Amino acid sequence: MGNGMTKKKTVLQKLRSGMAARIIGAIMLLLVVFGLVVSTIGFVSFTNAFKREYATSTYHMADTATALINGDHLEAYLRGEETEEYLKTKENLDVYCHKMHVSLIYIILVDTSDYGRFVSVFNSVDNTVDDSEYTPWELGYKRDTTNDEYRGKYRMMYEQTAPYETVYRIKTTDGQHSHITTMVPLIGTDGTTKAILCMQRPIRELHDARRPYLINIAVWTVLMCVLTGLFAAIYTRRQFVKPIQSVSDEATRFAKENTKGEPLGSISRIEEIKNLARSIDTMETDMVNYIENVTSLTAEKERIGAELELATRIQYAMLPHVFPPFPGRKEFDLYASMDPAKEVGGDFYDFFLVDDDHLCMVMADVSGKGVPAALFMMASKIILQSCAMLGISPAEILTRTNEAICSNNQEQMFITVWLGILEISTGKLTAANAGHEYPVLKQPDGRFEFVKDKHGFVIGGMDGLRYKEYELQLEPGAKLFLYTDGVPEATDESGTLFGNERMIDALNKEPDADPKRILQNVRAAVDEFTEDAEQFDDLTMLCMEYHGNGGSEKHE
Repeated sequence: MGNGMTKKKTVLQKLRSGMAARIIGAIMLLLVVFGLVVSTIGFVSFTNAFKREYATSTYHMADTATALINGDHLEAYLRGEETEEYLKTKENLDVYCHKMHVSLIYIILVDTSDYGRFVSVFNSVDNTVDDSEYTPWELGYKRDTTNDEYRGKYRMMYEQTAPYETVYRIKTTDGQHSHITTMVPLIGTDGTTKAILCMQRPIRELHDARRPYLINIAVWTVLMCVLTGLFAAIYTRRQFVKPIQSVSDEATRFAKENTKGEPLGSISRIEEIKNLARSIDTMETDMVNYIENVTSLTAEKERIGAELELATRIQYAMLPHVFPPFPGRKEFDLYASMDPAKEVGGDFYDFFLVDDDHLCMVMADVSGKGVPAALFMMASKIILQSCAMLGISPAEILTRTNEAICSNNQEQMFITVWLGILEISTGKLTAANAGHEYPVLKQPDGRFEFVKDKHGFVIGGMDGLRYKEYELQLEPGAKLFLYTDGVPEATDESGTLFGNERMIDALNKEPDADPKRILQNVRAAVDEFTEDAEQFDDLTMLCMEYHGNGGSEKHE
């Protein structure tokens, strides 16, 4: 007994498994919806057919009743004439009303001016038909038309645009039972409508007929749901649940153990499940191989990461990063920063004294990013500094650097460079530009503005180029701002560029601040603009403030 109960519980638990329950539930829900739709359609169709049949039969009954009435004498009846004929006609209508099992038969003359009033001529009542409580109208009883629906139908009877009209009262609110009222015109010998004969007939048969119909539909829907549910449970378990459960169990086991198990093979005749099982077998083989590869790749990645970290430190050491860089020189103040987009970058800045009276400043941007750009950057920096230390002009420095790089540039990389040499004693700045961004200058008591210098071609792009230089006169208190395109081309999450205008606004936020503060303001403006967007390019900036000899005396 105990084993039998345990087996039944196990079967029920399996039948209640997630997939089986969902499939069976969906099927039964569809059956219920289908039953409701069919019931509704059948209910409406049955009701409409019943109503049409009732309307047609009632019309024939009412039309027959018109033969009992002389339409030409109705006006005389209202005047009290032909009383014997009136009483005989009323007796015939009362008998007809009882024989036809209708609640009311009444003939009314309607005021055709607006069809808003009528007067009763005949009124036969049979309250036994539907347990009603109608009181017969007396001859000459006057009443207003009930509503616009009746008014419209009265008009159609008098104008003879329809053989009959029917008003349905399936749901009533005045205590009356469900009924229909069929109207037919009472035609005189001259062919005109003299009055309207109305016949009211109860339709409780409609309710009596619809009730068993709905019960039958409900019973068959429940029966079909039960039978279909049982069949679906057995079929779903055999064809879907058990095979997929095997696949699920194997996938769970593999997720825990990461070892290849017994092949699932063809566990189902359903092609999709069969393919899923084969995919699990293939996945296990591939995953085992992948784990082995990942293990070895992880070790390699850790080695590369350590090397990149070392490269970052080497690149950082290559750039001047101690500030102030020349504590003994009070003629100028200088600050620079470089934030690479990756572990290592392709931008670089440099500054150094060529001699006691000449300060060389460099801002450069190598094509590309990452390790290749960093290697090219270090080589270019060494070449530029070596040429500058020869004491030649900025244009000649760029020309010789271009020759050196073009002579062995198999990877076709290039670099944009702005290079300027400041004569410290006089404030004269001689500069040359190889395709780099415009420098930004602020003279004393002024604001930061672009210096639209003439660009030469990028270094490394073409051999045999000659570069040109230009001069700027820096007055004590002037500031020079150099940068790479990573600043104006910084983008937010929508792809909008930071732009030169925002950069100038950030520079002029505190134009009289020291170089370090100037760079901090620009970087803060970029960070506020980009928010959570990923840094796309290296951000490199340099700011130099010229104090002149007066600055030297002031600090002494």
